[in-house]
Amino acid sequence: MLEMSVQNPPTNFPGPIDPSVLYEQEQHISSAIWEGQDRGTLRCHEHTSKIDGWKLTKKQIDLVGKAGFGYFRLIGQVSLNNPLISALVERWRRETNTFHLPSGEITITLDEVVRILGLQVDGEAVVRDNSVVGSNTEICENLLGKAPNSDAKEIKGGMVKLGWLKENFSECPEDASNEEVERRTRAFLMYLVGSTIFATTSGNLVPLLYLPLFKDFDKAGNYAWGAAALAFLYRQLGKASMKSQGTISGSLTLLQCWSYFHLNIGRPELKQDLSHRFPLALHWKGRLNTQTKSDVVMYRQKLDSLDSSDIDWTPYKDLDSSSIPENFRGDLTLGRSRTILLCMDKAEWHLPDRCLRQFGLHQSIPKDVQRRETKNNEVDNELDMSKRMDSELQEWSNRWQNIVDVVEDGDGTDESEYTTWYSNITRKLVHRRAFAPSQFQESVSEMMKIQEIAYAASTEDLNMKNKLAFEKIKALVDRYLANRVEGFKVLEKRKRS
Repeated sequence: MLEMSVQNPPTNFPGPIDPSVLYEQEQHISSAIWEGQDRGTLRCHEHTSKIDGWKLTKKQIDLVGKAGFGYFRLIGQVSLNNPLISALVERWRRETNTFHLPSGEITITLDEVVRILGLQVDGEAVVRDNSVVGSNTEICENLLGKAPNSDAKEIKGGMVKLGWLKENFSECPEDASNEEVERRTRAFLMYLVGSTIFATTSGNLVPLLYLPLFKDFDKAGNYAWGAAALAFLYRQLGKASMKSQGTISGSLTLLQCWSYFHLNIGRPELKQDLSHRFPLALHWKGRLNTQTKSDVVMYRQKLDSLDSSDIDWTPYKDLDSSSIPENFRGDLTLGRSRTILLCMDKAEWHLPDRCLRQFGLHQSIPKDVQRRETKNNEVDNELDMSKRMDSELQEWSNRWQNIVDVVEDGDGTDESEYTTWYSNITRKLVHRRAFAPSQFQESVSEMMKIQEIAYAASTEDLNMKNKLAFEKIKALVDRYLANRVEGFKVLEKRKRS
């Protein structure tokens, strides 16, 4: 009887039935929303409103391109739809680094970073450069020609204010020396990454850890900046998906544009066909014929009701591939690499085997994912970081040996096994229709009956496994009633009065 009740939950049960994959469900924002604790719209941090105020000379533009940001710098400001972003975050699961939609998992893959942002995803991992030594002040003096003033709060805990960079370096004289041109270009690159792909929730600040990576522009161009941007965004999505969070940062332009390509939810109308433009984020730059924005609840409901046919799993298949610069085309294959993405101390799994429909491939049950370490996979000291990074750098170095290659879609392969598995391990619903007082009263009354039966039942004939499961059920019922019985009493009092 016990096993039947677990396998056949109520029809409105949001899941997961099998918690082995989404083991952080109790900490996830969807649990809070289901219990009526709606945090509303997230505060979204990208700081691009003043990025077009930088005046770059031709020499600087050449150096920016050499460093790997020639196409990315063209994007500039994209207006954010905070309620849409918030609803997407509610579907993100950091256990799998994917969005769990009703019909399957989907995620932002490395090839999409190339297409949308114009950043290379192949190359050296973006990690700390220990060859540049000295204090933050000394590094700034060496690479920028001046240092921020701590007394004026231009620097804080190893992070420099974006405003200080713009105020001191945003215009480069035409007759500037090569050294001065390089210094001002480094300042621009710091401002660029600090306001976009590595934007933080700490205000308008960018970590000085990135500055040494721009010491040599040729070397900077060998870094996998796109992979680092995705690692950073994965981490921020994971944090924001927890019920304790109210903000999100990282490349929200990437997240939003990715959503526009895959989901017709909150998507603005395009004024013209820009399919030949690169990068694809330029589709959504500037003023758009925007549909009326919905609130987060409306977007949440739309995501809950999405069918597989409502999702454009392969939105780029009909786009002109010749618009992608030749030096980027080889990187697209890495979209199918099961690897680890790195960005300084952040390491995140890239798991395309969970989202094979995005590559026009048959979706099978994916491999298990290694459980996350404590403290969000972050480390406390350099020695721990060095040990951990060795294995994760090795994983990244093997990225080309771990390309997922499976059965192509359309060969008649049945996905029913996957569909059954997925329906058991996923969280189907986020939105919960509000209870009427009578419904609330009825649910509490029924749960009290279950509690009474559970405590009267004997467990003598059950094996140890089922005994433990039975005790867990009793504890869950107790907790449910402890959280709601006061509300039940209030409703009863109102009814009598």
